[in-house]
Parts: sequence; structure tokens; C-alpha cells
Amino acid sequence: MEELVIRDADVVDGSGGPSYRADVVVDGGRIVSIVKEAADAGCQRPKARREVDAEGLVLSPGFIDMHAHSDLALLRDPDHSAKAAQGVTLEVLGQDGLSYAPVDDRTLEEVRRAITGWNGYGDDIDFDWRSVGEYLDRLDRGIAVNAAYLIPQGTVRALAVGWEDREATPQELDRMRQLVAEGMEQGAVGMSSGLTYTPGMYAKDAELTELCRVVASYGGYYCPHHRSYGAGALQAYEEMVALTREAGCALHLAHATMNFGVNEGRAPELLALLDKALAEGADISLDTYPYTPGCTTLVAMLPSWASEGGPEAVLGRLTDDETAARIRHHMEVTGADGCHGVPIEWDTIEISGVTDQALADFVGRTVRESADLRGEEPWVTARRLLLEDRLGPTILQHVGHEENVRTIMRHRVHTGGSDGILQGGKPHPRAYGTFPHYLGRYVRELGVLSLEECVAHLTSRPAARLRLPDRGLVREGYRADLVLFDPATVAAGSTFDTPRVLPTGIPYVLVDGRPVIEDGRRTDVLAGRSVRRTR
Repeated sequence: MEELVIRDADVVDGSGGPSYRADVVVDGGRIVSIVKEAADAGCQRPKARREVDAEGLVLSPGFIDMHAHSDLALLRDPDHSAKAAQGVTLEVLGQDGLSYAPVDDRTLEEVRRAITGWNGYGDDIDFDWRSVGEYLDRLDRGIAVNAAYLIPQGTVRALAVGWEDREATPQELDRMRQLVAEGMEQGAVGMSSGLTYTPGMYAKDAELTELCRVVASYGGYYCPHHRSYGAGALQAYEEMVALTREAGCALHLAHATMNFGVNEGRAPELLALLDKALAEGADISLDTYPYTPGCTTLVAMLPSWASEGGPEAVLGRLTDDETAARIRHHMEVTGADGCHGVPIEWDTIEISGVTDQALADFVGRTVRESADLRGEEPWVTARRLLLEDRLGPTILQHVGHEENVRTIMRHRVHTGGSDGILQGGKPHPRAYGTFPHYLGRYVRELGVLSLEECVAHLTSRPAARLRLPDRGLVREGYRADLVLFDPATVAAGSTFDTPRVLPTGIPYVLVDGRPVIEDGRRTDVLAGRSVRRTR
């Protein structure tokens, strides 16, 4: 007898087609049969050792988070309810060009320092891997949800070149090609970049094109956080489209939005650019989160020249008064490339987390609010935070536009990605709420997407980008990564004031046919594993 039957579910199968009522039978981690009510009326209904009554609930494929920052969180916290409770059954890690493989001892320490604000320093992690394959093997010991990995181009550059702002030598470029090839062979699904983060931003287009050629030869895709989401955003998108087309590489645009005042209402221009490239044969997809503010680290706002040489060099420049004054001028007057070419507005920069809890009073306030409380200028406050927290502060940046968010999420190549940074005393609510927020706010309340469209955006489309032949649809023979949710009540519990609240209306989540959420509560099941590239 089979393991499980999900009885009387309204199946939204991920294809974008209309829902239907059915019993769905799961065994051995896969969907073994789907008995549709209309077609099989009067037939004997399937039986199994366990039964879930899905009356009034929608059954869909598990959601795929195309942009996650759970690289250490999955190892640190096996529960991982922040994502499991949302119905996420697969996350894509290694984002924005910086992660923890491939590394050597030197690079690992530098990367840990550079992205402490994303993932914590990792004092509680045994970094017993160095290669991509070894990291994926570590995930295979048991995690809450499945995970795929992108080779981080900035980490590769740090390993082969260092943190200097210069062109790679031919020998260094060969070494980077080798590292990317090895990572792809070991199971990575593609390569990411953070082209407003050091050291990845120091790579010229020719260098990136060569690395993308390697990715393309393995059937992977390139996922850039491109060079600007503010001034020059459209040109930055054009650059990525042209670069990947020259390389013959699929392109997936990370957190693809148009931010800052200069881009208000300009989402249709971005989509026109993409539509033209798609009509000409380009292979492009994108992800977004359904919120307007962004989230990153405070140190990322600095001009790139101030970050050359790595974290210790940054701290040295901030300590020097004359150099700090130059940094301030670039940020407040010129518009630093770290802030996307736009002069920084301190009242849009909210501190969301610090590593030193002695600085916790700054969390939840904008830099300007904290400066006003202390009777000092905002730059003085920001500089103090960077130095005293050793580049650790995480920020929310309130620079987005709702009409751009809604316009982009309707596009046919759109997928969902939380960009969820789980660190900090007051993280962005997208980390705990992205997927139920799509379903509750943008489907049920606003009608921006139909339920069937939205589920397709969150399931089959990302599965197709990842080239996963047996995920993303409710189909016989497919992996039983499944979600049951109540379309009338599903909603994000997280808000900007209380960001660590779990969602409502998602009573069951299955990973590999095993319940990680049951009756709305997290079980102790660790059914997730690495999902590796397949040709």
C-alpha cells in the first residue's frame, strides 16, 4: 500500500492551466497517481497508509526560491521554518557573487568577513569544505528543504586574483575558468555575480563573458546582480543581455527591479528591452520579491575604490579622516557606485541588524533618525556603525516603487525570489513572507495575478530555468515536493515591524514526500538535499 493519499484537493498543478479536483497519491518520494474526480467518478478511490483531508485546500508544487541567502542558515538551523513554513521546498544559494565555495583558507576568512551582514560570521559553523562539491556534500547530510548552488563569481575572483581593482592576467583568467568548470562539474547550476560588490565588480565584461562561456558549455545560467539598479539601470540590464548573448549563455536577472526616484514608473522600459531580446531568441528569466524596499549591507553603499583590498583595507580607510571625507563626498554628493550612482538619502537607510549587540539601539531606525537623536550628522553615525561593528550592519533601503513591482511580476518570464537575509534584529519581512505575500496580497487581495498564474511563476518556471525534469509540476512520476494552502486565508505573518512571524494558511508542506510542515507546525523531518546540475 502506498504511503500517502491527499484527498479531495483543488490541484493547481503549476502549468498555469485551470485547477481540478483530485486525489493525489505519494509513495517513495514521488507522485505515483492522480485520480481526478470528474474522470473517475464511481471508481474506487485510492487508499494509502496515511491520508490528508485537503477539502478546501489548494495542492500545488513546492515553491522554488530563486534567490536565497540561506548558505549558512541551512547548516546552522535545521528547522529553517522561515522558508519551510512558506511552502518553499527548494532554494537557490550562492547569490550575488559571494559565498563560501570554492575557497582556500585565506579566501574563506575574507568572504566570511565580507558578508557577515548576510549570513553572520559563522562562529557556529564547521567550515569543513573548500570546493563546491564538498559544500553540496555537506548539505546532503540533511537539511530542511532542498538547495541548488550558483558558483559565486566574486569569490572565484578573490581566489584567483584577490580583492584588487585590476584586470586579471591571462593566467588568472585561466584559473577562473578552471574554477568555474570544476564547480559546474561538481553540481552547480550556474554562476552568480554581484557587480556592485567587491571584488566581483572589478571584472570587466570581457572577463565575465569568458566565464559565462564556461557556464554555457555545461548548460548552466548566469545570474547577475548587475552594475546598477538606480542611475544607469537600463544600461546595466542592456549590458547583461548583450554579454550573455555573446557568450551563448542563459540569463536570469536577480531581483530585477527599477529603484530610486530616477526610475519611478520605468518598469515598462525594462520589459520592452527584455521582450525585444526574447523575440530575437535570447534565453532570459528574472526573479523579484513582492516588496518595495531592498536589503543589503551598509558597507555595500561605499564607493568601490573604498572597498578595494578587502575588509581590513575598508576599515583602514574609514579610520583615516581624510579618506573618510572622500568616501562621504562620493556617497552624499557624487553618488557612489555602491549606491547605484545615486547620492545617498540617509532617511531611506534603515539599520536592520548589527553583529555587536551593544549597538542594538540603532536597529529599526534610519541612519538620519539615529543621527538626530545623537545630535550629529548622518555620515558620522554611519561611519561609527561601520567601524564599531566591523562592517557588520545590515540595512533596509526604502527606494522602491509599487507600480514597478506590480508591472514586473506580471511578465511571462518572471519567477519568485525572496532575497531573504535572515540575519539581524529586524530583517526584511521578505525573508519570512515572500511566497504567502504573493498569494495573499497580490493574488487574493489585489488580483495582480490569477492563482494559476502565480503558482506557475513560483514553481514550473523556476524549475524550467534550473532544468529540473521532475520538479515544478503536480504530475505522475514527479518529485513529491508539495504544498497545501488555503487560498482564502494564506498570508504573510511577517511585517516590517514584526518580521520574524510565520505565515498563516499553509498547513502542509512535503519535501520528497515527507511532511516538514504538518497541521501548520514544523516537524523534525530533514528531507532536503542538494539539487545538482543535470544536462
